[in-house]
Amino acid sequence: MVAPLLAIKAYAAAQDIGAAGAAGAAGQTAGPDFGHMVSQAINQVATDTHNAETQITNQVQGKASLVDVVTALSSAQTSLNTMIAVRNQMIQSYQQIMNMQI
Repeated sequence: MVAPLLAIKAYAAAQDIGAAGAAGAAGQTAGPDFGHMVSQAINQVATDTHNAETQITNQVQGKASLVDVVTALSSAQTSLNTMIAVRNQMIQSYQQIMNMQI
């Protein structure tokens, strides 16, 4: 049951990142600024990781339930996996551009 919730959260986060970028790019003809979107995604990974660490600490102190810890860890893992996939795609795209004939 956790997977659908994570998918919904990831979809909502992607929409928020895109909407924030689109609002800032009103003067541009293209979509949102790619650098800004990547920066926000990296910040989201850091936030999710910090939240997971906080939940683990709270669980050790007896202040949080195990469900909260598992949910926070799953969210952090999903965010990190998404960033790794984006990084891999960026590297692959860069390599394709570098291999193009001029």
